[in-house]
Amino acid sequence: MVSLTIIRYKKRYIPFAFFAMATFRLPLWLNKNISFYKLMGCGKNGTFDKTPDLQQWAILTLGNEQSVVDKTQKEILNTLYGGFIAGWLGLFGVKTITYLLDPIEGHGLWDNKKVFGELPMKSDYEGKIVILTRATIRLSKLKSFWKNVDSIASQMANAKGFITSYGIGEIPWVKQATVSIWESKEDMKNFAYKMHSHAEVIKKTRQEKWYSEDMFVRFKIKEIAGKL
Repeated sequence: MVSLTIIRYKKRYIPFAFFAMATFRLPLWLNKNISFYKLMGCGKNGTFDKTPDLQQWAILTLGNEQSVVDKTQKEILNTLYGGFIAGWLGLFGVKTITYLLDPIEGHGLWDNKKVFGELPMKSDYEGKIVILTRATIRLSKLKSFWKNVDSIASQMANAKGFITSYGIGEIPWVKQATVSIWESKEDMKNFAYKMHSHAEVIKKTRQEKWYSEDMFVRFKIKEIAGKL
């Protein structure tokens, strides 16, 4: 099971948000229920973005099956990430939204690993879907990447079937990811492959080899808890 929690701090607590990104590594590493984790910052516009949103941060983990039904925010965070992280976030009165996800399709690597296991390229699932698109951008291709991506990102919010998205990343400008949520797989495909400008950018990424590593994974939503 994959969990993604988006965390939003009040402005006055931004310094503690930075500190948390270093402090949370140890309890996540020691947590026996978690086999993979990432602590990430967020962009301002809900997708690949050069401008960070210093109030918003993300935790992504791969771990044992859990449920967050009828639990409080603190209970959810404790169940997924342990008492230290739950207590820290409770102390600063953050807002959170948590998605529990089941990976169903995809390809690519994260830190040279197939972290979500051996996934098929396609499945029969057609319902509401979450898309993770991530990449490590070659330093020599940063200018080309950002020149082309900005215009596409602004069009996604107006696409049919689009619900919401989050821009997340481990390293600003270089290691970037977008998590987008769609009403159906068909809506997502219409945006990704039938919109000419977006299809052209996808083509460029391959021809010009923008990425040293990339990943594309689709998920079913199991549960959602919280609200930003």
